[in-house]
Amino acid sequence: MQLVSVAALAENHAIGLDGELPWPSIPADKRQYRARVADAPVILGRRTFESMRADPPGEKRIVLSRSLGAVDDPNAVVVPDVETAIGRAREFVAAGAEGREDVAYVLGGAAIYELFQPHVDRMVLSHVHGEYEGDTFYPRFDDAEWTIDTETVHDRFTLREWRRIGR
Repeated sequence: MQLVSVAALAENHAIGLDGELPWPSIPADKRQYRARVADAPVILGRRTFESMRADPPGEKRIVLSRSLGAVDDPNAVVVPDVETAIGRAREFVAAGAEGREDVAYVLGGAAIYELFQPHVDRMVLSHVHGEYEGDTFYPRFDDAEWTIDTETVHDRFTLREWRRIGR
């Protein structure tokens, strides 16, 4: 199973401000993001899950939280730590439809991205053009450990698919 971090981040790595995106909505980015994670298990923190409650992403949701009763959703399972989350993702991927990509996505927030960064094999990052004020940031990573497999320029963002070297 491949573990893939998915995020939109500004040039200064800002991903959030007061619980919202720090830039005006980018519909094309939202569409590609939703399409990518639609049929896969996703891993996210409780606050990020709650912020997406009206239209939750992914087929199965693995919510990392210290409070195991924190989420009431039939397509969500609450787990206490990174190892359990990865184990549940493997179970969901193994039980998934034949022919589907063996991948689970990490969707944030900032603390979740930080916890899973040593474990991710790939990153799909929408690099939003410009710097924005933020109170939440995507973790810095060593470019020497990663290579860009694809890069697609869109209006207002560049989508880069990163692969960890050696994986």
